Amino acid sequence: MSAEKRARLRSNPIKVRFAEEVVVNGHTQGNSLLFLPNVLKVYLENGQTKAFKFDTTTTIKDIVLTLKDKLSICCIEYFALVLEQHIHFYVTLSLQVVQKKENSSHDYRCLFRVCFIPRDPLELLQEDPTAFEYLFLQVSSALGL
Repeated sequence: MSAEKRARLRSNPIKVRFAEEVVVNGHTQGNSLLFLPNVLKVYLENGQTKAFKFDTTTTIKDIVLTLKDKLSICCIEYFALVLEQHIHFYVTLSLQVVQKKENSSHDYRCLFRVCFIPRDPLELLQEDPTAFEYLFLQVSSALGL
């Protein structure tokens, strides 16, 4: 980057605006699995999300290993990507609950979770404190703590 461009950016910084929901192609972003074409949004236990561009050669292993590096996790063997489905119901005039029949990517979320619990959590704490903290956040969240 040139010195001139750096000076211009300092004097007139780029403004970023965050919104609760963004409308893309007539759909709200919300908790959808694919909020942009070929971009997978992965939810982390700390409330953050990570977005991954993918193509026909991208594998789940690629995404998990990228998350491993970004989160500085050593013991990745306990982690997996989990697909979570949100089931929407609506009430008819006769007050019967009917399940919505059509599903779209807006009904799913991809979560990065500890799926395989270590036999000895203290050993995990000593070997990989980051993975242990992630497990702690996940369990705390599940219990509502």
